[in-house]
Amino acid sequence: MNQQKIGTFLKELRNEKDITQEQLAERFCVSRRTVSRWETGNNMPDLDILIGMADYYDVDLRELLDGERKSEKMNKELEETVLKAADYSNEEKRRMTKKLHYLFIAGVVSFIFFFILLLCEPDERTFFYGFAVGATLGIPFVMVIMGAIITSKYAARIYEFKKRVRN
Repeated sequence: MNQQKIGTFLKELRNEKDITQEQLAERFCVSRRTVSRWETGNNMPDLDILIGMADYYDVDLRELLDGERKSEKMNKELEETVLKAADYSNEEKRRMTKKLHYLFIAGVVSFIFFFILLLCEPDERTFFYGFAVGATLGIPFVMVIMGAIITSKYAARIYEFKKRVRN
């Protein structure tokens, strides 16, 4: 897949529609800079956006992925399969975002408790006070590490490992 060729084709299609990058960006809820990156071949649109672009430009999805026009039309079966894959991809993104939101909330709540404990520092420090301070500071730290792992390339490897262990 030649991203440069695809980018050039996307630009040609946009120019044929006689719209600006801003207008296209607004239509697909992305930034103008993102559209520019697509057209220069630096980035590729997500699958669901590619499907939407194929409909918008009235071209075959394979034409978009090949970066050139073809005479044949995509059959309905293939289009439905691609749409299902895009829906699955979007559902995975939603689940990941939900996990990250929970991690963020847990970290913020823990950090708030940490500051409350610091403000209410007793005259005599006990083991339990020290443990509570350490735990409320450690939880946000762990949440940041988990968020970094989840958003990294290692998350997929960990997920696959978990699946193998369960089976």
